[in-house]
Amino acid sequence: MPDDVTTWEPGRGPAVAASLETPASWRTAGATLAILSVSYGAPLIVVVGMTAMQAGLHTDRSVLALAGALVWIGTGVGGVLMGRAAERFGMRATACFGAVMMAAGLALSATGRIWALYVGHGVLIGLLGNGAIYPPLVTYVSRWFDRRRGTAIAFISSGQYVAGVVWPWLFERAIARFGWRATMLGFGVIVLGAILPLALWFLAPPPEPVVRVPRAPRGAAAARRAPVLGMRSGTAQALICLAGFCCCVPMAIPSAHLVAYCGDLGIGAGQGALMLSVLLGCAFLSRQFWGLFADRHGGLRAVMAGSALQAAAIGAFLLTRSEVGLFAVAAAFGLGFSGIIPAYVLAIRDLFPPAEAAWRVPLVLLTSMGGMAFGSWFAGALYDHFGYYAPAFGAGVLFNLANLSVVGVLVARQGRPGRRHDAAALAAG
Repeated sequence: MPDDVTTWEPGRGPAVAASLETPASWRTAGATLAILSVSYGAPLIVVVGMTAMQAGLHTDRSVLALAGALVWIGTGVGGVLMGRAAERFGMRATACFGAVMMAAGLALSATGRIWALYVGHGVLIGLLGNGAIYPPLVTYVSRWFDRRRGTAIAFISSGQYVAGVVWPWLFERAIARFGWRATMLGFGVIVLGAILPLALWFLAPPPEPVVRVPRAPRGAAAARRAPVLGMRSGTAQALICLAGFCCCVPMAIPSAHLVAYCGDLGIGAGQGALMLSVLLGCAFLSRQFWGLFADRHGGLRAVMAGSALQAAAIGAFLLTRSEVGLFAVAAAFGLGFSGIIPAYVLAIRDLFPPAEAAWRVPLVLLTSMGGMAFGSWFAGALYDHFGYYAPAFGAGVLFNLANLSVVGVLVARQGRPGRRHDAAALAAG
């Protein structure tokens, strides 16, 4: 990327600006990674404590699994709403609000009533908690970077995998010793004690671009009406959202059902859990690579490459039944899927004006998280109907192929001369 990068000057269109990146950018990214590593731990208590909660609440596992799905949906919906709140009140206040709501959701869920579990997880932990933290933080951090934006987004998004490595074994021990209710209450205290100081100290307002060579000004309304990839901006957004949903359906299947699938094949639960750790560990390591790839080749091409690898891996689950083979497939799946969601965020930032990022990025995350929730439930429903997981993995392949078809069209249009950023071309005159 050249030393001078093209950015959007509010109300004027594209301009050549000095780089935004400073050591403060990476300090902000590091603090964001720490915040997300804590916030992503909240919904894991149900996953780890499902057996103990089932016995204590005298309910079905599907009832408890629904609480986890509600967190995904709530986070997606909340991200759209809270993205605008972050624009108005600042990221610092929005993240603090999210931490308080998340702690309240854990406390409400700990009362042990089913309705409280759903409200606590879906509304407080998801909609108002993680919804005020994850999607707005992705947009916020993207405004601290220009040259290495993809790398930074991939870095902070790894908080999900850090949480997946750190918290489950701590929760397991805490639940065994103190019970799941006390564990929820204790983690609520950790959420407040960790996120509030990090947000207050590190989440300063992002820098404004320093414009050096402005080009011909045009109105902001004209930029909003300008086509993207040769189509209406709303159509382009809808196709990106559709692609995000289709790729996240297969993404959720191994993440939610790998341990159970191993059990069906006669592989012990311990080995299945280790296999899931291998999947997430490979995802953490490869996410940094995908960030660099997206910076070099663009967000849409990173989506297509990662999705192609994910499709091959999800198909390999249909053909592999040995323990060693499944470890290899799980590692390949982790390598493929980890960079897809950050690449969607980068694609939005590549194709649309920054002023629209506060609602466009959360909208993509909403549809993607909807795909995760649907994929997890749909795989379980197919298993309940057929009695084995092959139809679920087969459906995952079909959704992945649909994703590749949509992304392929977008990449082809992006590759045409003058199509990469039609809005920028029009505004430049």
